[in-house]
Amino acid sequence: MTTPRGLIVDDDDAVRSMLCEVLQRDGFEVVTASNVKDALKHIANATFDVLLSDLHMPLAGDGFTVVSAMRHTHPHALTVVLSGYPALEEAMSAILAQADEILAKPIHIGSLKELIRERLAAPRSTIKRARAESVASILEREGETTIQNWLDLVEQSTELTCIPLSRDERTGHLPKLLRDLILRLRLDSRFSPPISKAARDHGDTRRSQGYAVTMVVEESRMLQVSIFSTLQRNLRHVDFSKVLMDVVTIADEVDSQLKQALLSYVTPTTFVKSRSVGIAG
Repeated sequence: MTTPRGLIVDDDDAVRSMLCEVLQRDGFEVVTASNVKDALKHIANATFDVLLSDLHMPLAGDGFTVVSAMRHTHPHALTVVLSGYPALEEAMSAILAQADEILAKPIHIGSLKELIRERLAAPRSTIKRARAESVASILEREGETTIQNWLDLVEQSTELTCIPLSRDERTGHLPKLLRDLILRLRLDSRFSPPISKAARDHGDTRRSQGYAVTMVVEESRMLQVSIFSTLQRNLRHVDFSKVLMDVVTIADEVDSQLKQALLSYVTPTTFVKSRSVGIAG
């Protein structure tokens, strides 16, 4: 009989040592890691039957990254997330798309051992999982819904609806802006991101329609809200191994598009090739 292998990932030395002892007493060969970098190396170079990973380590998203990597590399391994914040229901739902179980700290050792025994004995084929998708794919699939959500927000704003426009005049720019965003998300990080000409054209249009600068800024803010609302609704499908960088990219691209639109108000006849490097608030 093959000796089962377990990976324990936690930045707390005492917790790591305690969990190691628990698994070793149950006959496991145990590997430990105190950070994501080491954990990913172990996941890439060895096979495991069980992962016990802290959700909240020094860097944001550490637990998501480890669990997602284990799920993709060793899909039959039992993955258990250890969290000090079990009441965050939305986050928990998202994690469960990748992990099998969530245990709140402090950990009850008896329950942990029983869970491991039961889940390793259960057929993995009976556990149904959501398919992980890239953020770009989700936004591409949910484009029309994102646009409709944006329009719903706009129609609640007396500031924006004071200028009467048809639906096409109001939303005609959004498919192009979303297309540019999706291209940016899929762009190799080694290459400089292109400037969104669609955003500059949108600025020219809004200026001719009588929009004030503050109205263009408000539209951009609502676009970010709509994009992140789309991701929120699709949390069970999100590939968490890349989601944090994608969120940063989304914020930067929407910020950059806003800058291009606003250039129409200061240099209406010249397309200025410059980018924003800030993150939208």
